[in-house]
Amino acid sequence: MQIIDGGITASVGFSANGIACGLKKRKKDLALVVSQTPCSFAGSFTTNLVKAAPVLWDQHLVSTSETVQALVVNSGNANACTAAQGEEDTKSMASHVAALLSLQAEQVLVCSTGVIGVPLPMDKVLTGIDLCAKGLATGREAASDAAQAICTTDTFTKEVAVSLTIEGKTVHIGGMAKGSGMIHPNMATMLSFITTDAVIQKDVLQTLLGSSIIDTYNMISVDGDTSTNDTVLVLANGMSKTASLSPSHPEWESFTKAFLYVHTELAKAIVRDGEGAGKFLEVTVQGAKDKQTAQTLARSVITSNLVKTAFFGSDANWGRILCAMGYSGSVFNPNGLDLFFSSSKGTIQVVEQGVPVAFDEKLAKTILLEREVTTTARLQDGEGEGTAWGCDLSYEYVRINGDYRS
Repeated sequence: MQIIDGGITASVGFSANGIACGLKKRKKDLALVVSQTPCSFAGSFTTNLVKAAPVLWDQHLVSTSETVQALVVNSGNANACTAAQGEEDTKSMASHVAALLSLQAEQVLVCSTGVIGVPLPMDKVLTGIDLCAKGLATGREAASDAAQAICTTDTFTKEVAVSLTIEGKTVHIGGMAKGSGMIHPNMATMLSFITTDAVIQKDVLQTLLGSSIIDTYNMISVDGDTSTNDTVLVLANGMSKTASLSPSHPEWESFTKAFLYVHTELAKAIVRDGEGAGKFLEVTVQGAKDKQTAQTLARSVITSNLVKTAFFGSDANWGRILCAMGYSGSVFNPNGLDLFFSSSKGTIQVVEQGVPVAFDEKLAKTILLEREVTTTARLQDGEGEGTAWGCDLSYEYVRINGDYRS
């Protein structure tokens, strides 16, 4: 696998564009991604009982359509809690794109993100789709424009691309994501879009996406909120012309590693851009009885507001970490726990065999003052390991969300 400079258009046969249609002030807010040929596709969606109209549309397509060929995304308005009008507006967006590209509406995925409970100004959206379609391109700038257009409170765009060789042919995987606030496992409040020119059947792709989400988007947290619009979509147009990829293919493992890498990097980028965040936190649990237990323990630590505020203050308050592990619902032996903090400034152990050890508070402070901090909890219960990612909780988070609608 090779990491390359690119985003949603890195895969052969995909074009994109991002423009400003007036949903946000002076910022791009509408993106379009189109494949030259029909794509197999897969999707995963919010677990929130309240689902935005585009989520319902995309879920229906995942269940009933064999292929899609386009994706339209708006930011600045979530089209959530908008009742029948929201569903009609979603269908209108898909139908409008389809008419421009000589497709069927059922071949167009739709996503929205932004303020909840406000009807879409469809005159702006439909005019924007016309403009966006005229500027479709396959280059790096087109991918960047699309990545900008899907952002809300994000402070930077999130893109990644890789290439690998399968059967002597180059296969690409590229993606873009948005997310900054309302981030919590199952899934995070985010949109993530992946394209690949790999040849892969829809059912195989859906299974692969489901397993990848467990280790990526379900392992991040910023603030403990799960939104109405969370969506991950993957489109595969097969233009690499390899044999169909599946677990029986001799190079399946290479592809799945690259696929997982793309999702992991996008998930971590979302956390790095957490609203008001000053620190990127990684929590790894080793030696749990199994992987599921390790992941549950790691998620419990990363979602604890008390843990987050301790890291904000660069305070080596290891007791909050043990507490969060203890109420996670997973069983472990606390008497076998070793706990470490590390960053670019070094590593320090604060608990050994479940007992606090004397440590240099000044060194601990120096380690925790860094922007990226890792917590490692080593147990003696088995071979299970899991990693979660999160950020600290700051005054700035409250300021951002106190006036979000304005």
